[in-house]
Amino acid sequence: MRIIFIGTGEIGVPTLQALLRAPEHEVVGAVTQPDKPVGRAQRITASTIKAALLQTGIPILQPARIREENAVTAIRDLTPDLIVVMAYGQILPKSVLALPRLACLNLHASLLPQHRGAAPIQAAIAGGDEETGITVMYMDEGLDTGDILSQSRLTIAPNETGASLHDRLSQLAPAALLDALEQLDASEAPRAPQDNSRATYAPKLERADGRIDWQEEASTIERKIRAFDPWPGMFTELTDVAGKQRHLKIFRASVVAGSPNEKPGTVSQPNDTVVVATGRSGLRLEEVQLEGKRRLSAPEFFRGFSSPTLHF
Repeated sequence: MRIIFIGTGEIGVPTLQALLRAPEHEVVGAVTQPDKPVGRAQRITASTIKAALLQTGIPILQPARIREENAVTAIRDLTPDLIVVMAYGQILPKSVLALPRLACLNLHASLLPQHRGAAPIQAAIAGGDEETGITVMYMDEGLDTGDILSQSRLTIAPNETGASLHDRLSQLAPAALLDALEQLDASEAPRAPQDNSRATYAPKLERADGRIDWQEEASTIERKIRAFDPWPGMFTELTDVAGKQRHLKIFRASVVAGSPNEKPGTVSQPNDTVVVATGRSGLRLEEVQLEGKRRLSAPEFFRGFSSPTLHF
């Protein structure tokens, strides 16, 4: 098949590489987001998808908006049999969906219709899901609403983080797609409509989503700490003796018994541990980092920080 790959995020790289290795398929072009400034130095950086293709000679399109007429024309000129999309960051318009001979397929990192949207990996961990997976779906003009071709599942580990689940799903995706393409090529690919009554949504995460609300249950906060690692990270604010508020990022924590009479956000230090009261139970902080400083174990950090008060 003549395939155009559309994607931006690192999660799609193993799938793109699998397509490049498959002798029965030809990647005739790719679409990815424009190069953008990254990091404190704001260095102009290509997407990981573009970087993976730079030595191949395959045409790379980087329109600001894929619905632009010149972008649609360029995709049409590549005469694709199939378009494969994974973690692109834009919704494809009807003008693009109609271009391939066979279909537009999207690989979504959840078991649809659960967690439609931009942050399904984080939503699965934060929500306490026991499993997740890769859904291969036929694309329509909605947000992850198309018919399902196949789903590949994996169990979410008790210590799973956003980073570890991202990497596991990225390795699950290539086989899921190649199997779907085999079925499609044999005209045996199923097409199951989603049950919209079961749909949930996982909108794009912002930096502010990482602010800890100590009135939530400890188990909820602990799941978010894992889910939002590395982005946006979970943080709180503490006030030092000089009255200055500073961000404290929480990297690891665990749920422990807590006093129901303690105000959420209250810090105690029993037996050289650091426990914060929450809306239910306590949260033992294990690894933290003060803004501008290095990561430390929570007991080590709080031994050197006088009279901390966490705010919620």
